[in-house]
Amino acid sequence: MVKIDVLLQGAPIRTNVGIVGFCSSILIEGEKRILVDVGHAGRRTVLLEALQARGLTPQDIDITVMSHAHWDHSQNFDLFTHAPMLLHRLERKYAHHPHINDWATPAWTGAMIEHQPDIQEVDDGYQIEPGVSVIHTPGHSPGSISVLVETDDGVCALTGDVLHYSNVALTRRNPLVFWNEKEATKSIDRIVETADLIYPGHDRTFRIVNGEIEYLAEMKMTISGLDRDDPGLEFENAPRPVWIMPGIEDQTPESLG
Repeated sequence: MVKIDVLLQGAPIRTNVGIVGFCSSILIEGEKRILVDVGHAGRRTVLLEALQARGLTPQDIDITVMSHAHWDHSQNFDLFTHAPMLLHRLERKYAHHPHINDWATPAWTGAMIEHQPDIQEVDDGYQIEPGVSVIHTPGHSPGSISVLVETDDGVCALTGDVLHYSNVALTRRNPLVFWNEKEATKSIDRIVETADLIYPGHDRTFRIVNGEIEYLAEMKMTISGLDRDDPGLEFENAPRPVWIMPGIEDQTPESLG
């Protein structure tokens, strides 16, 4: 049976002075070793350490999956140029011509993707191996994809930012929409209706029990360089407000060429 191993736990940390952007990096071990999302350069050393702790190096990864091309999920792909990279065709197209208001897709994103020598465009229903398949879950971005994995615990959904955090499964609203809000909601609904366990883009693994979130892992993080008593340091646990990118109505799959 296929095994899922969280190499790097996603975190919902936000600040008023910039974005931390710690996404989940998840290893699927079946017939092949499949790495879903590689994170940004600020997590490169801990990604390598997580692999090393399992007796692995980047060369041991057979396939990488780009859930979407935003900077916080994709910058470390140059560690895996030996392996095919799977992404959706619309995500690849968009990355070369991102909307001017899309701060998550810098203008160099397309060039970064093309640095990968073996790119395989995938769409809804693509089977990576038996029990591991891709579904197209657009909205947050045009080519966002999720990976469904059949395990002894049921169907697991590795969602990227289709579901950033656990509460998105309850609100059914994506907090950051760069493509299409209606499609984003449909994608959330599809994941919640399909999956027994959810591995979100920036949170811990969870399931929904009687309408409530039940986490399957503890938060594991040490924050250094700050003192709780530092003047001006504040902690807030308010829900993230929904942000819809200005100009989003101008975008259609046809507009990507």
